[in-house]
Amino acid sequence: MAPSGTGPRRVTIDDVAEAAGVSRQTVSRALNDKGEIGVSTKQRVLDAALELGYRPSRFARGLVRQDTISVGLVIPDLLNPFFTEVAAAALDAARSRGWHVVVYDTGDHVEEERGTLEVIASQVDAVVGYLSLAEDEIARLTRGLPVVLIDRKRPTERFSSIRIDGEAGVHAAIRHLTAAGHRHIGMLDHAERSEPSVRHEWFDSAMSACALDAGSVARADQSVDGGEHALRELLARRPHLTAVFTFNDIIAFGALRGARRLGRQVPGDLAVLGFDGLGLGTLVEPALTTVALDTRRLGALAVEQTARLLTGAAPLRPDELAVGAELRLRESA
Repeated sequence: MAPSGTGPRRVTIDDVAEAAGVSRQTVSRALNDKGEIGVSTKQRVLDAALELGYRPSRFARGLVRQDTISVGLVIPDLLNPFFTEVAAAALDAARSRGWHVVVYDTGDHVEEERGTLEVIASQVDAVVGYLSLAEDEIARLTRGLPVVLIDRKRPTERFSSIRIDGEAGVHAAIRHLTAAGHRHIGMLDHAERSEPSVRHEWFDSAMSACALDAGSVARADQSVDGGEHALRELLARRPHLTAVFTFNDIIAFGALRGARRLGRQVPGDLAVLGFDGLGLGTLVEPALTTVALDTRRLGALAVEQTARLLTGAAPLRPDELAVGAELRLRESA
């Protein structure tokens, strides 16, 4: 098994030849349905190729020029400006290399994700993006393609993964709130997860580090409406809260709207703090204080690692694939 962060080595025609006990030329004849080999030999080669997950190169099949690379970029929701910013950064980085990028929106649904991988596996040279499927299923569907994941919650053994390390930024955010006198701080977490998000874990850790009781949490859909509804629910249960930290900026925008409709002044009655660092945060009123990520670095790192996996160059180490976050103070907290 490949070390964490290096991604799997792509299965080659030589691997298939060795497994089947035949020559390279025989593998080529079997895969291209040539008639110069026996039926049993051909079946043995096909079985070996299937077992190893061999996927013939698009270059070898003459489908593209050797200097053309096509990458499938899988995004969960292009209506969310954060993912749009990441996609734009990846597109810019790929464009500078002369690559083609096809963007797929899964709608944050696992069945759409599965169907997307089934479709693109034969159309691209690498896959980059947000994938929630189990490692074994990703490996099966991508059939030896280089895969670079973005923001995978848990470390993965098989694939390279761009990691978001926002813990220090969240700790800075909670310290900022406590320095401003807040002691009752809640959180609006992502609703579509079966367990608390990593950002929730960072929030709990930061609250503990500031000697505060665990914050009250409500689950929010990743939308402005979701943020507003979750804030109303949270304040109905915990009206004494004076600050709220949100899973992302989109939810925070909803919380700002919800606070206004509830007659709470921000930040006087309720401080609101997001996570992502969207440019849109400067356009809302009041401007959103947030834990900001460098989305351009996210996209650039994903493309750089993909290039290394495609060319066989030494991949970036796991510590080089981490993108940090910093507190960006504005008016809402």
